[in-house]
Amino acid sequence: MYTELHKNGYLKKSSSGFVLAAIIFLLVLRISFISVMGLMPQDAYYYFYSEHPDLSYFDHPPAIAWLLKGFTMIFGTHVFAIKLAATIATGFSMLAFYDLAGSFLDRPQARLALILLFSTFMITVLSLVATPDVMLIFFWTVSLVLLQQAIFKKRKWYWIWSGIAMGLAFDSKYTAIFLPLGVFLFLVFSNAHRKWLASPWPYLSLVIVLLIASPVIIWNMENDFASFRFQSSTRITEIKTILIHPGYFFGTFALQAVLLMPILLFAILRAAWKSFRMYQWKIRRIPAEKLFLLCFFLPVFVGFLLIGFFYWVKLNWIMPAYISGIILASMDFNKKWIKPQLIFSIVLHAVLAVQVLFYPIIIRSDDTWVGWNKLEKETEQLSRKYPGYFIFSADDYKTSAVLNFYFSNMIYGKEIIRQKALEFDYVGTNIHRLAGRNALFIDSDPRMKADYKPVNMPELEQYFAEVKPVDTIRVEKNGRLVRLFYVWACRDYRPDAVKVLGKN
Repeated sequence: MYTELHKNGYLKKSSSGFVLAAIIFLLVLRISFISVMGLMPQDAYYYFYSEHPDLSYFDHPPAIAWLLKGFTMIFGTHVFAIKLAATIATGFSMLAFYDLAGSFLDRPQARLALILLFSTFMITVLSLVATPDVMLIFFWTVSLVLLQQAIFKKRKWYWIWSGIAMGLAFDSKYTAIFLPLGVFLFLVFSNAHRKWLASPWPYLSLVIVLLIASPVIIWNMENDFASFRFQSSTRITEIKTILIHPGYFFGTFALQAVLLMPILLFAILRAAWKSFRMYQWKIRRIPAEKLFLLCFFLPVFVGFLLIGFFYWVKLNWIMPAYISGIILASMDFNKKWIKPQLIFSIVLHAVLAVQVLFYPIIIRSDDTWVGWNKLEKETEQLSRKYPGYFIFSADDYKTSAVLNFYFSNMIYGKEIIRQKALEFDYVGTNIHRLAGRNALFIDSDPRMKADYKPVNMPELEQYFAEVKPVDTIRVEKNGRLVRLFYVWACRDYRPDAVKVLGKN
């Protein structure tokens, strides 16, 4: 690979060894993280999905649950199995990406594109945290591979296969709605390929998308469209309550620069800009190959970037756009940028390695891998000290999900105090069967304020005859407090003590 890049002028001979060393460094680091990095709450939450098989789930479709169920059945319920699942799935995504890149680039350029993708923090995130994005990126990339064959190679049956892949992408995450949108935009704007709209094949592909996505649709129909509403109208309502916030926009842009490295993000935007400017902003004049890549990059990237003016866009939301974006950038990537891109990547990953191993920066959030092992051990001791007590938490899903990963008995969430509890509301829990029982409530305090003393908990006192603090779980690393949990003993659960209007 490196010799060929050198021959084609992408690398100086002196740089080839550096590129190889950088790739080996990143590969070894990511593999080591599989065993070194602890469980993330997201890992645990989507494993919780897999323990409750269903057509779909409240927050997201079911594909990530399929993946984790398969790996934990083979390797057991271990953190290693969760991390391995994400790593292997991401590896297959990279293979599909290389196949896709080879359809638009010559072999040296395709290998350059693969190196650029491999250098991103995006691949590290996908490899280390088992989220719906892991499966979305895989099926998104496979969909583009099959669509390229159907459209450019005129292989009609590939419309069928692409419909299956796009349906599975939708079974992974709702962002996949941008796939059929991208197909439609491309066929409308491409003079050479618009004739496909007069054939039955794109429409047959769309029907297959709907068939493959039918489990998600059926689940929503059976549950008052709860998931669709949560991911659409609920988000829109939140946006409506927020004025234009430039800080969110620049924050979103900065996060994307971290995700890709600044050089690669700049290269993608430069390539998109040049594609329009070169053809005087006349979309129909853009070559079909570039237009295809743009149709699967710009709608996602621009759409979420505009939302960033009003709402905090999460790090992972724009990820699918970069599959075609990186290939577009590789068509005209400045060879002088390869080494700086890899240097940025090495530095960022070295910082991450230090953070994982030594935790110099305390993350004041439950979105961390630190402290959960200690919580599990302390909770095990508490369950022996308080036999017969059920256990619950109420910090969205994180503490409950992690403890459910480690314990065979159900650890409950906010449904116990009749608050909306995400997927915990949809796993068939009958809280009335818990009436009269005692409970342990575990409360994570990410702020870790030294002067805070738990005195009362009115949210709990509505549903229990007596509530009192009984323990504090402190997690220390290198002599510093890094996590803090409070434990409350709650006597005589009364689920109907407060009348709650509406449906959770």
